[in-house]
Amino acid sequence: MAERGGRGSGGHGSLDKSITLPPDEIFRNLENAKRFAIDIGGSLTKLAYYSTVQHKVARVRSFDHSGKDIENEPLYEISVQEEITARLHFIKFENTYIETCLDFIKDHLVNTETKVIKATGGGAYKFKDLIEKKLGLKVDKEDVMTCLIKGCNFVLRNIPHEVFAYQKDSDTEFRFQTNHPNIFPYLLVNIGSGVSMVKVETEDKFEWIGGSSIGGGTFWGLGALLTKTKKFDELLQLASKGQHTNVDMLVKDVYGGACHTLGLSGNLIASSFGKSTTADKEFSKEDMAKSLLHMISNDIGQLACLYAKLHSLDKIYFGGFFIRGHPVTMRTISYSINYFSKGEVQALFLRHEGYLGAIGAFLKGAEQDNPNQYSWGENYAGSSGLMSTSPDVYPLQRTRSGTFDMLEMDRLERPLVNLPLLKDPSTYIPDTVDLTDDAMARKYWLTCFEEALDGVAKRAAASQPDSVDALERAEKFRQKYWNKLQTLRQQPFAYGTLTVRSLLDTREHCLNEFNFPDPYSKVKQKENGIALKCFQSVIESLDSLGWEERQFALVKGLLAGNVFDWGAKAVSDVLESEPQFGFEEAKSKLQERPWLEDSYSQWLERLKEGPPHKCALIFADNSGIDIILGVFPFVRELLSRGTEVILACNSGPALNDVTYSESLIVTERIAAMDPIIQSALREEKLLLVQTGSSSPCLDLSRLDKGLAVLVRERKTDLVIIEGMGRAIHTNYQAALKCESLKLAVIKNSWLAERLGGKIFSVIFKYEVPCK
Repeated sequence: MAERGGRGSGGHGSLDKSITLPPDEIFRNLENAKRFAIDIGGSLTKLAYYSTVQHKVARVRSFDHSGKDIENEPLYEISVQEEITARLHFIKFENTYIETCLDFIKDHLVNTETKVIKATGGGAYKFKDLIEKKLGLKVDKEDVMTCLIKGCNFVLRNIPHEVFAYQKDSDTEFRFQTNHPNIFPYLLVNIGSGVSMVKVETEDKFEWIGGSSIGGGTFWGLGALLTKTKKFDELLQLASKGQHTNVDMLVKDVYGGACHTLGLSGNLIASSFGKSTTADKEFSKEDMAKSLLHMISNDIGQLACLYAKLHSLDKIYFGGFFIRGHPVTMRTISYSINYFSKGEVQALFLRHEGYLGAIGAFLKGAEQDNPNQYSWGENYAGSSGLMSTSPDVYPLQRTRSGTFDMLEMDRLERPLVNLPLLKDPSTYIPDTVDLTDDAMARKYWLTCFEEALDGVAKRAAASQPDSVDALERAEKFRQKYWNKLQTLRQQPFAYGTLTVRSLLDTREHCLNEFNFPDPYSKVKQKENGIALKCFQSVIESLDSLGWEERQFALVKGLLAGNVFDWGAKAVSDVLESEPQFGFEEAKSKLQERPWLEDSYSQWLERLKEGPPHKCALIFADNSGIDIILGVFPFVRELLSRGTEVILACNSGPALNDVTYSESLIVTERIAAMDPIIQSALREEKLLLVQTGSSSPCLDLSRLDKGLAVLVRERKTDLVIIEGMGRAIHTNYQAALKCESLKLAVIKNSWLAERLGGKIFSVIFKYEVPCK
């Protein structure tokens, strides 16, 4: 069984040789490492350690304004403080370097809390004495399969774009899957020397249900006999260049074409190596390696399909050293699964498959800390991408085979869960456009982020005028993010599905990496103060209008407020060149699109005819005019109708987006001016919460657990999402169980044109779920 022609993978170059020393670029924050685990295979070592990371965070604190003239004083105090957070580090390197790496680790260990290192993999026995001698830690060996499953569960739960299907000869080789909220049950097919098939039902319930002795070891051993090539990666390289049809006997070689009676295509393999019995010639090493690879992959694929069907499992994940991200192995496995399942099941692979054993071993050693009670997030600034050249880790610029050197994961302050109002969490996709698929959009947005980079670096340096090394750190940030963008130009799938959100998040991670926690803190402080001075006059103007006229003015004000987005170049250019540009000027910029009228009239009709909403959840966007003169008047109107309001703001800073801590101070000041807001706060009809996010965009599948609980308790029946990042780049197509409003102003000419409008066109999307 094979596709006609059996074309090699091509274009992937030489195989990975993993890290070269010096390793101080690799073993980051080693001096603060607390706990270790190691997974040693036949050729690669995967090291895991937990460290405490000290980094800067921006804090705001309200001034005591009692008895003072506050007209010219800042609204609140801004301070940059040191914070300790937890980070997991996973590093992969060739066994060749194990002694050198152990020496480096030994020399840099300062604060380790443990006397034991958890170890798994076959090499844990081979290198036990060396590890104990070098590190002075007792090696505690763990079961390989238990570690693999624990590691698999961990990445499935914590990394949104972990799972992918491989599509050969497609513009998008890697098709990333939506994470299902319930990761169980699944079949894990681990292809090492042999093949193990494990049914995983829950976190702690799994069983070995079958396997095969024909696996990676077979390919390696027979390949060495056939080709005299003894290195596994070199065998795969040979296979990638081979033409299996020169060696394999096909159905058409037996029947002269397809066998219609049995429904068999003429291009299917009838006999692996079948031509070797009749042909009087030498076969090339490449062709024999390719034939052998197909033979083993087909066997594994058929067995996996049979076991999955027998146990009613529809998710099959493949891992083990036979896979290791090699395109040629993923391609043959994928074809095999597709054929034997008649297209009903996809072969699924894991972006961090190589780290599963190390992750699992680490989790076994950290059980007393219960790491699964937390949510974790991938740190793009410190992680290598899938098939990445890793240009930001010097001197490691080289062609690679699909392995990746480093993975870093940060422990998040609060557990994250799905928004309970998602119509179907299993099919929810946050991002509107997949830039991996859309080449034109990808080229535009990558260029857009490149062109904005100098300005972001200057803003970061200017935000810390008293720091002697701010310019140096800003330049390091600029270089690192630039290198990430170049990697994504070549390999857009490096960190999962490429989206505007992932580009923004990667930039925020890189800023934090070089201790720029909130470059826009002073801008937000100033704009919040200015907007508060205008709040009462805006409210008086709104209150003087008739009901219907006021509803339109509220919506227009909400949209005008959303213009004030420093993340949009068209806006930042105006704000920097026209300091007097304000709320009224923003209103005059708005371009109302024709279809706004239909959606708005439906919303207006709902307000007129329907009962008040029980509770509205509002996701706020920007500081200053946006939240104070746009969002809060809208909140006030909802409260006046008898609707409770949950106002959700970012947990941490991103661009000039309002944070939860800033919203508390702003709301306190507004309440002092407005009795409706004051009463709602006192009676807990207006509740301020944090989203659990530090992104300019919004992923409704990863929200603060406390927010989700509150949404349920208050029987929320209206969700309002505001802003380009939250309502256009993400969630424009999100389906909810309740009514929703999605509002934004398009502040990018290219995007506006693509949507059929002009810059500063508005989005007002009112949706009612189908009953």
